[in-house]
Amino acid sequence: MKKGRGRTSRIRRRKLFRSSESRGVNESYKPEFIELKKWLKERKFEDMNLTPARFPGTGRGLMSKISLQEGQMIISLPESCLLTTDTVIRSYLGAYIAKWQPPLSPLLALCTFLVAEKHAGDRSVWKPYLEVLPKAYTCPVCLEPEVVDLLPKPLKAKAREQRTRLQEFFTSSRDFFSSLQPLFSEAVESIFSYSAFLWAWCTVNTRAVYMKPRRRRCFSAEPDTYALAPYLDLLNHSPDVQVKAAFNEETRCYEIRTVSSCRKHEEVFICYGPHDNQRLLLEYGFVSIHNPHACVYVSKDILVKYLPSTDKQMKKKISILKDHDFIENLTFGWDGPSWRLLTALKLLYLEAEEFTCWKKVLLGEIISDTNEKTSLDVAQKICRYFIEETNAMLQKVSRMKAEEIALINQLTLVETLWTEELKILQASAGILNNLQTAFT
Repeated sequence: MKKGRGRTSRIRRRKLFRSSESRGVNESYKPEFIELKKWLKERKFEDMNLTPARFPGTGRGLMSKISLQEGQMIISLPESCLLTTDTVIRSYLGAYIAKWQPPLSPLLALCTFLVAEKHAGDRSVWKPYLEVLPKAYTCPVCLEPEVVDLLPKPLKAKAREQRTRLQEFFTSSRDFFSSLQPLFSEAVESIFSYSAFLWAWCTVNTRAVYMKPRRRRCFSAEPDTYALAPYLDLLNHSPDVQVKAAFNEETRCYEIRTVSSCRKHEEVFICYGPHDNQRLLLEYGFVSIHNPHACVYVSKDILVKYLPSTDKQMKKKISILKDHDFIENLTFGWDGPSWRLLTALKLLYLEAEEFTCWKKVLLGEIISDTNEKTSLDVAQKICRYFIEETNAMLQKVSRMKAEEIALINQLTLVETLWTEELKILQASAGILNNLQTAFT
């Protein structure tokens, strides 16, 4: 047998391939990271466990330089490295914020500081951190309108609402920006543009860590819980990872400990929360592949579409679902239709003589085999409808990718979302098929 052709060699190659898939390319040599580490060292932070790297699938992140054990401290970032409203108040903006009425929100204070510091360029103390921040974001508020139109309906509605709120937030902040004119030689309108404000808002919204709420008289009553954490915010999200993250009042450091182990040279993750993919895209601008929390939402309009038009009690049934909060968050997941969706369908398809049992349905009781089977049949019809719609959207996105080269990155993001939803629907269809078989 030739060397390298045996079973042991095949296993070794397979292990090396799997390992290489999760390994990143070290980027600590890049000038921006060298400057960031110098800047952090001046503030008493030096990381011996992690290093910046670029990974297939997740992009830029942090790679372990050693094997990390359960419960081990990943990062302990001193308070001096955190960018909070305390930072803003101590800065040249502090006096302007203190005298402004009505009081600013903590979020606006942070956004204003980011825009001003980015404009300062080399003069900014925070330049090493600003240099490693994304130049642009992929949250729906940053996507082109024709790309937003391709999103699933529930997400599209939220994205448009978010964009409207942000535009109103910017418009209502212009007077405060104007009050800062004495600080700048250029016109504040050119510095605090909507695009600059959008970048700052996305930076805070997608990268801030949670701090215990603080209360300052110079700020509005909105919770002051944001903190930007340089270097720490390079950690990417994984829904399967468990970490303990919080600001330690004794050490005055923001600390992250791992609950699971991590091998040397692998990407180190944190979890942003048990969010589905539509929430992740809306708030953070990305989609998580094989996300166990991912789901496909069923709206009231879709429910109504599959209801019998001859049912005289239908309005009453819809009203009951609304009153008991069973009209929202009806979903298909990796494990099939949610209990909430099936419960809603069971109530909607109660026969006239069964209607008095609607409370039992909401409590999870079985009313009849016929009711159980009908609800599964309708769930399968809705699932098939979604599969057809999803396939049609994927074809549309594919055509647009060929025609709109400039939008290819945005379109690929939307394509990933629809592809993940298709996988979920196909899994649900299979589960429903098995459940239906049990009734035949």
